[in-house]
Amino acid sequence: MIIVTNRMKIKKGMGAAMAPRFTAPGPLDSSKGMVKVEVLLTQNLPDYDELSVNTYWETQDDFTAWRNSDAFKASHKRPEPSPDAAPKESPIISNEIITYEVASTKEIAK
Repeated sequence: MIIVTNRMKIKKGMGAAMAPRFTAPGPLDSSKGMVKVEVLLTQNLPDYDELSVNTYWETQDDFTAWRNSDAFKASHKRPEPSPDAAPKESPIISNEIITYEVASTKEIAK
């Protein structure tokens, strides 16, 4: 299993509002090898919000197939503004993709 984290700096005060967008129903739900998605909101940062969107995949190949898919491209495309509207500025300041291989786990039965 691999975990792919998209760590994003978000404009201050917008992280909590953005978090549910990453777990809303969509094409990711039916992607081969997708296990789960979790969104973490870093606490107590003074200058910006930070979201870590963790996607869990059965294999690296499954993630790569998603990343190269038309569904991925469509879900990451910004909507076209109407001709009379000013373009909206993205709340995302920056992001970084980090890939982890799950090397060891321990679950505590209660």
